[in-house]
Amino acid sequence: MKSLSEIDTTSKRASKAIGFSWGEAEEIGKGIRLLEFFGLQGIKTLNQYYSLKLKKKFENISLIDKNNIIKKNPYCPITLGINFLDQIKSIEKFKKIKFNKVVFPLLMLPFLSRCSEIIGKKIRVNFNEVEFLLNLNVNISSNLLNNNCPINADNTEVVILENEDNFSEQEWKSLYKLSEDTFVEETDSLKKSAAGAGLTDND
Repeated sequence: MKSLSEIDTTSKRASKAIGFSWGEAEEIGKGIRLLEFFGLQGIKTLNQYYSLKLKKKFENISLIDKNNIIKKNPYCPITLGINFLDQIKSIEKFKKIKFNKVVFPLLMLPFLSRCSEIIGKKIRVNFNEVEFLLNLNVNISSNLLNNNCPINADNTEVVILENEDNFSEQEWKSLYKLSEDTFVEETDSLKKSAAGAGLTDND
């Protein structure tokens, strides 16, 4: 079994060989390492993408807007992901960002996962009936299971989720009320035996 360090280094070198700068290759290596760490097909997908990249042209994106429409070739998922990461502080205000064509969209996920950590919010990504939930770069959950990720994604939607409780106020009150049964009424004897009690400050 290949180590995460080997995956990172080989992905980085292959990315430099395909034409990315060393800085970009460094980010790609980290991204593929992250995908494999989360059990997603990073190496396989990167191989497929680079084989196709030698034959076809994919569009780069510099400034990301709320709605991003390309007419001809799909967006490159790597430059899209890197720019998303670079611009996340300004992109966050959009809440929902759309792209009409992205090739091998799995490759943009590790960059968005790191964005989730930077802004401290979960990010949901939807395309071709596939959904990913990126949780502060701690994990990536999906309805994809063991199936291959689509090669072409139409109408990709990236949604930045607000931090909210996953339960109702009534559910919280009910559980809190139950927890009150463990509360112990403070007495003089408890005060004397509590942490720090009886210590004398000699200064």
